[in-house]
Amino acid sequence: MTAVIAIRPSAGRPLRPLAEEWQRRSHRSACRVRWAARRVRRVARLRGRSDAGMTTAEYAVGTLGACALAAGLYKVVTSDAITGALTDMLVRALHAT
Repeated sequence: MTAVIAIRPSAGRPLRPLAEEWQRRSHRSACRVRWAARRVRRVARLRGRSDAGMTTAEYAVGTLGACALAAGLYKVVTSDAITGALTDMLVRALHAT
């Protein structure tokens, strides 16, 4: 027994050929995507472009930014005004009853 899709009366198509067609199309699409990815890698390799060092460079920039922020915060926290305010706050907290 064959399943039939009826769009309008007396215009049914067997389901199996539709499924096979969809399978062929999806296989062709997957092959095209794989081919395109291989081509992109091949072109990048032939041009000598590689992003092998990109991750290291990004970490280096991030580390420098973090160090600059830490140095700025250290300068602010060790200033006389902040040190005095923190000392006053601790003394009041310890002497509170």
